[in-house]
Amino acid sequence: MQCPQCGSQVNPGAKFCGTCGAALAAPPPRYPGQGPVNYGTQAGYGTETSQYEQYGSGMPGYNEPRPEVSNPKGPIRLGDMTITIEGELVPVVNVELGTQQTIYFEHHILLWKHPGVQIGFKGIKGAAKRFFAGLQIFISEAAGPGNIAFSRESVGQIVALRIQPGQEIDVREHQFLLASSNVDYGFTFVQGAANILFSRTGLFVDRFTGRNDEGILLLHGYGNVFEKTLAPGETIDVEPGGWLWKDASVQMTTTTVMGSTRGGLFGALGNIVGGISFILNRFTGPGRLGIQSMTYHPPTPEGAQQVGGTSNIMGTLGQLFNS
Repeated sequence: MQCPQCGSQVNPGAKFCGTCGAALAAPPPRYPGQGPVNYGTQAGYGTETSQYEQYGSGMPGYNEPRPEVSNPKGPIRLGDMTITIEGELVPVVNVELGTQQTIYFEHHILLWKHPGVQIGFKGIKGAAKRFFAGLQIFISEAAGPGNIAFSRESVGQIVALRIQPGQEIDVREHQFLLASSNVDYGFTFVQGAANILFSRTGLFVDRFTGRNDEGILLLHGYGNVFEKTLAPGETIDVEPGGWLWKDASVQMTTTTVMGSTRGGLFGALGNIVGGISFILNRFTGPGRLGIQSMTYHPPTPEGAQQVGGTSNIMGTLGQLFNS
């Protein structure tokens, strides 16, 4: 397989060229028993089903989430800006800004910068709604030319998502690193009381929307990041702290372990004692879902016992059995 822009050899299924950073368009995914799926103008939206490992004959047609191994190792170029992801354990996003493209970034992640890089504040669209929702209405913005670098100060993996005009990506709060200035930063309400109470995402999730030209969004996932492409109507259950990002077309609801455990109520209680969340997030396609292996949990007091997943019922049952 060759890059259409520079002609370099790239691995089959790669999303970006490792030499020039160009996005490699992939055909829409095909699923067992279905014809071609058309997701509109979002180039590179899906991944061929054949690129995913499959379960054995007991789960025909089911595709496992796949590690994000195709995230670019080489430079990512967007206009006159170049982004390089460096480091392994605690990765750093190193940005060379030109004079045309600016970026905005999450607070408290700046690692270093050239003195010539100017830092300011960027007003966020829908400031009034964000103010009354208790969300930030300003965010830091950097303008070049010069070098600037960012790090989340946590073990994890960087995910780079190119966003086409009109494309929408939902991201868990406090896990985005930076985005190009032609990507709108908004929010969307979490639907359903069960989602709000038990999904550990709060009332809102971040929503990023492509505007005009192609933009880029970088996230920090805790641990390693996996990606699952869901067919229309296909579902997957995920530990509430495990989801990182999703296409806006993917619906998020909740389910309980009662429906997928042996032994009824006592089996469910056994799962809770073993550290499995009683409530799980259920995601329904079509679209992509990013899953982080080191699930996100709110900070806990030093010395607090943490075994496996955290119970969603305020830790009450878990504390009764762990005390």
